[in-house]
Amino acid sequence: MMEMTGSRPAIRLDPVTALLALAGLAAALLLPFLGLAPNRILSPQPYGIAAAIQPGWLTVMIAGFLLVVAGAVLAARRSDLLVLAGATVVLLAAFASAGDAATRLTAEAASPATRVSLGAAFWILFATSALAMVEALRRLGVGQLGRILYAAAIVAILALLASRGWFDDLSIIREWANRRDQFAAAVSTHLLLVVVSLAVSLAIGLPLGIWTALRARAAGPVFAMLNIIQTIPSIALFGLLIGPLTALSNALPALRTIGIGGIGFAPAVIALVLYGLLPIARNTQAGLLSVPASVTDAARGMGLTPRQVVTSVSLPLALPSLLAGLRIVTIQTIGMGVVAALIGAGGLGSFVFLGLGQTAIDLVLLGALSTIALALAADALLSALSLLATRRMHR
Repeated sequence: MMEMTGSRPAIRLDPVTALLALAGLAAALLLPFLGLAPNRILSPQPYGIAAAIQPGWLTVMIAGFLLVVAGAVLAARRSDLLVLAGATVVLLAAFASAGDAATRLTAEAASPATRVSLGAAFWILFATSALAMVEALRRLGVGQLGRILYAAAIVAILALLASRGWFDDLSIIREWANRRDQFAAAVSTHLLLVVVSLAVSLAIGLPLGIWTALRARAAGPVFAMLNIIQTIPSIALFGLLIGPLTALSNALPALRTIGIGGIGFAPAVIALVLYGLLPIARNTQAGLLSVPASVTDAARGMGLTPRQVVTSVSLPLALPSLLAGLRIVTIQTIGMGVVAALIGAGGLGSFVFLGLGQTAIDLVLLGALSTIALALAADALLSALSLLATRRMHR
């Protein structure tokens, strides 16, 4: 950090914001912003940002970039506000200019099958702008709830543009429009897979965590086994379950009537539950062990039984740690649910692997970005719940 005294403004180099600005600038200058292809299969022709978007949008993005740079180097009292404003302008302008350019390029193309895809420069500008916004909000002292509300406002603006058809000519939106019903079904299946897996993980992991907290000797073997499960690659674990479940369903045909077999929903749930046990059990144990001994002694002195001490005193006090474990497992389960499509479980992973098979990158992105959006939404919700639980404990 460098500062200069006198009448001139002081200079403060913020290395994080400066690095993000440099990465965004390099991407905008060197990488394609959009790609134009005659159809969804062929490789797109790259368009740089200057050739792809209108001069007005380019001017807006440059203005936003200059605000970020000014906030990164000036030691003004509100320089982080400049970074936040500039990064927001760059992010929104990148989306708006991409949609506008897609409409223009599609209208100029000779074939109705022409596709306009988002290039590497767009995604890097999106990532660097989002990270700069997060960093600026942190420096401004905005809490978790404020960050969630700010992100919600950005999403609302983009949703408004989308509702007005601003992004209709982008290839990824066309992929969604062509498979709207399939996409809705995939999202429902993915959510069901996550909810069922989380419910079973909690039903097993919570008692395991309580047991290992009360019985120290049991903690070693239990967590050793759960750690071994975590080391098994997800695809390998899905594959290992096919044989035993197939044999079980053949031996007990009644299981097939309720959907239990070597492939499909059941083995996916079992694998996701096995992966979710360690974070839930470990955080439950850590939360219970963090409760002060004086509190549990006082509860016993009031005549509470050991079970009542755990359920009425220790668990409520350990709630923030439990929610932290649930947050980890939820995000992990949403992400790993994509791989479950390989064994016929459905969900958003079906779009990812279908796109890979057809070499349709935008179909892959439709599944992948939707999964990321679900994970971020779940993370924001559970973070807000954890914050509320922590505040309630300190009242």
